[in-house]
Amino acid sequence: MNATLMTAAAFDEFGPAEVLRTRRMERPSAERGEVLVRIISAGVQLTDAAIRAGWTPPGARIVFPQIPGNDFSGIVVALGSDVEDLNLGDEVLGYSMLGSYAEYAAVPASQIILKPQALSWDEAGALSASGQTALTAFEDLGIAQGDRVLVHGAAGGVGTIFTQLAVLAGAEVVGTAGEVNHHHLRALGAHPVSYGPGEMDRLRDVVAGFDAVFDAAGHENLRLAVGLVDDRARIATIVDMSLADELGCRIVRSRRTAERLGDLARLVADGRLRVHIRRTFRLDEAAEAHRDVETGHGRGKIALRIGEP
Repeated sequence: MNATLMTAAAFDEFGPAEVLRTRRMERPSAERGEVLVRIISAGVQLTDAAIRAGWTPPGARIVFPQIPGNDFSGIVVALGSDVEDLNLGDEVLGYSMLGSYAEYAAVPASQIILKPQALSWDEAGALSASGQTALTAFEDLGIAQGDRVLVHGAAGGVGTIFTQLAVLAGAEVVGTAGEVNHHHLRALGAHPVSYGPGEMDRLRDVVAGFDAVFDAAGHENLRLAVGLVDDRARIATIVDMSLADELGCRIVRSRRTAERLGDLARLVADGRLRVHIRRTFRLDEAAEAHRDVETGHGRGKIALRIGEP
C-alpha cells in the first residue's frame, strides 16, 4: 500500500448524503506550526451535512474533492517546524474547519490539546464542535444560578452539553424533546417537555416564567420564545438566523480555542460533564452517519470510528 495515500470520506459535488464516499487520497503533511494526527475518531455534525449539501462556512474554501469533519481525536505522528508543546505519540483531541473524516489530518498545533486518559476516543473526538458551541451560548446568555432556562432541542449534541452546563451553574432547566428522549433529559437534570401543539401551555405548567431561552432546534421556536422572555438579548439560536434577525434575538457563533476545549475536557474527565455517544459508524459509513444526523431526532452525538489506538 502506498504510504503517501490515505482513506478518506469526501465529496466531489454538493448534494445529498450519497455524494459522500470513501476514496484514496494524498496524505497531508505537517507544515510550519502544524501537526499530523492519525485520526481515531471524528464527530459528525449537522454542520458537516450542511457543508456537503452546499453551505460554505465563513472563512472556509471548498475544494473538490472535499473532506468534511471539524472535530477529532487521534495520535500525533509528525510535527511541523516551530511546534514545541506536542510530541510524537501524544494522544490528542482538537478541531479544524474541515478534513477530519480521514485517516490523517494536518492541523494547527494551536487547535489541539492533550487527551485526558479519562476520556474515551469517541468522547474526545465528538467534544469540540458541540461543546464549544454550547459553551459560547452559555456565556452569551449569561446563565447563572437561579436562572430559569428553556432549551429547545435539549437532547441533541449541542443541547445536551448546554443543558448540563446550565444545570452545573445552578439554573433550573426545562428542555423540549420528543417523548422518547425525556428520560435522557431527566438524567441530565432537566425537566422534559414535549414539543408540538400545546407546547406553550405545557411549558407554563412546569415553570411560571423563563429568564433565558436557547434554541438548538430551529422550527421557528424563537416565535414561542419571545412570548416567554422579555429581554430578547437572552434569547439565542444557533439555527434560525434569519428569524433571529427579524425578532431581534441573539445569534450564537461558536468561539473556539484550545483553552476553552481544555476546560470542557476537564469537566468530562472529572465526571461533571457527559458526552453522550448514541451511535458510532465506520468511515465507509459516513453517508449513513449524515443521514442519521440530518433526521434531527437523535440524542447526543454521532462519531465516526476511523482508526484504532
